[in-house]
Amino acid sequence: MADIPRIITGIFLILLGFFLSLLPLLTNQWVSLISGIPILIIGIVILLNKKENKIEEVRKR
Repeated sequence: MADIPRIITGIFLILLGFFLSLLPLLTNQWVSLISGIPILIIGIVILLNKKENKIEEVRKR
């Protein structure tokens, strides 16, 4: 994944994860907390994953 799409996807998933994690504090929908935490973790992993860019550079040669 290129840098810009990776950053956009990571930030979007982090914001979605925060929203779904904070939603149970306002309402009693605990299901959104169960789905919000994994989405938050996936967003952080996507944002911090830089090995994929190195793999793509090797394949382009």
